[in-house]
Amino acid sequence: MPNPFHLLLLLFLRLSTAATTNTIGVNYGTVADNLPPPSTVATFLKSQTTINHIKLYDANPDILRAFANTGISVTVTAANGDIPSLSKLPSAKSWITTNILPYHPKTIFNRIAVGNEIIATSDKNLIAHLLPAMEALQKALTLSNLTHIQVSTPHSLGILSSSEPPSAGAFRRGYDVTIFAPILDFHRRTKSPFMVNPYPFFGFDPTRPETLNYALFKPNGGVFDKMTGLNYTNMFDAQMDAVFTAMKKLGYDDVELVVAETGWPSAGDPNQPGVGIENAVSYNGNLIKHVNSGKGTPLMPNRTFETYIFSLFNENLKPTVSERNYGLFKPNLAPVYDVGVFTQQDVLL
Repeated sequence: MPNPFHLLLLLFLRLSTAATTNTIGVNYGTVADNLPPPSTVATFLKSQTTINHIKLYDANPDILRAFANTGISVTVTAANGDIPSLSKLPSAKSWITTNILPYHPKTIFNRIAVGNEIIATSDKNLIAHLLPAMEALQKALTLSNLTHIQVSTPHSLGILSSSEPPSAGAFRRGYDVTIFAPILDFHRRTKSPFMVNPYPFFGFDPTRPETLNYALFKPNGGVFDKMTGLNYTNMFDAQMDAVFTAMKKLGYDDVELVVAETGWPSAGDPNQPGVGIENAVSYNGNLIKHVNSGKGTPLMPNRTFETYIFSLFNENLKPTVSERNYGLFKPNLAPVYDVGVFTQQDVLL
């Protein structure tokens, strides 16, 4: 007869695993010519991992069909080049008709990302049409009774004019009031998140080795912010709090933050600082534990951020060695390394 204590322990392990699946997602990029079929990917993620959110860089119909009835929620992306036309309601309605309605409700849509890092493109036409496109897509979703699907757009940390220390966080001058305040007002009105792509990998200083441990969540002396009296033990928190401070300065600190992309390459060019499997394991593994702990950041305590790791696969058609090696998995579904996203298997206790 099974020991009741052991049965309770096994149940606890299952519940613990389930409890950590609500926050960690993965970016499913497809810039490769050797990836498995989307149906294989969907089955793998559902049956063998705790990942239950994916983010796409398009609205690939094969992927959307593959994730039907999986329970895995999907964020789709409207291409940068489509933004000017999507600022008109008829085009926005057509986009929803083509890319959402044929797959709903079997495929769970979480969010539409309107472009990717548009401000970083410095394309004045795209920037001018970004918010109108978001507004039009939101209106089109409402007209289709799909108000549960959110609309947002991911931003690089280049949107900040300063970020160190976190209390100095501010949006770029000239963009703060004219671009970001209206976007943040949209998020407040629609209860949608402000999406950012923090990458400590690009923030550490190779000439200062101590900053690498700070970026990797490893033991370090920390960074003290004199303005707030807070000490930062990792760069991820500092970057998130810099964004939060910029939002607060405009009066929008109540808007939710979502981490649309973050990651660390497991390989790179010879002598490229910081790359490697050990550091990728440290960053992504510690990030997942940190996010799932619910600890939040010094300025945003007790918060759990929906976070998308970049990326699901190593993508062999990316332009540089490091860009080709951000994946958690190889194209054959073997892990590049394990950061704790596999489903816990039943064990004999």
